[in-house]
Amino acid sequence: MEAKTHETLVVNQFGPRAAAYVNSITHSQGEDLIDLTAMMRDRKETRVLDLGCGGGHAAFAVAPAVAEVVAFDLSREMIEAVAVEAKRRGLSNITTRQGAVEALPFAEGEFDTVMTRFSMHHWTDLGAALAEARRVVKADGSAVFIDTVSPGKPALDTFLQAFELLRDPSHVRNYSVAEFRAALAAAGFEVVAIRERRIAIAFGPWLERMNTPAVQAEAIRALQRLVAAPARQHFAVAEDGSFELDTAMIKARPV
Repeated sequence: MEAKTHETLVVNQFGPRAAAYVNSITHSQGEDLIDLTAMMRDRKETRVLDLGCGGGHAAFAVAPAVAEVVAFDLSREMIEAVAVEAKRRGLSNITTRQGAVEALPFAEGEFDTVMTRFSMHHWTDLGAALAEARRVVKADGSAVFIDTVSPGKPALDTFLQAFELLRDPSHVRNYSVAEFRAALAAAGFEVVAIRERRIAIAFGPWLERMNTPAVQAEAIRALQRLVAAPARQHFAVAEDGSFELDTAMIKARPV
């Protein structure tokens, strides 16, 4: 079997599905996007870096309020899809760059704000990526980190990581809020505020976005049926396999 790097795995998983993520209802909506828009209000001089931009929805949300958004992603197909959608929306201040979050091609202190949404659980090295985010943000700048998170309890965490990996082999880890706090502190960020929420995940579209093979989809359903009741209850697993995930929106500043 040909050896794969994690970066190759991510690109192979997400590149062919770029359009699905641009059009995803789950990713294009949410109170967190409303919060991001409010945070950027009256920030006409601000340059923003959107790390692991995916379908570009965070970039689309803040672009009308800021000077520039650089949408950055490992997948070239993803940033090409974002560029097409930005043009369709008339968002001429969105530019795209391709690369790995662990080695950003930007100068120290180049951005006023760094943000990322639903990307960190795919990063190969969370510490290195956060250190890079700290390097490229201005000393008086700000950062927003949004992701699905682990509940922090071992049994629940194991269940979460298992079904995430079955659905998407490029999954690395959903971190707990406590783990994010520690990683951000180590990278040179101070947490200013945390907003925790729950999001509903429709089982069918969740699998279709990643084109999960039938054998893995059935393994997820089997796991949902076999796991202990506290896990089914915490993730609100429904009869059709739909469920809920914990998320966190972490606002931080450089120290």
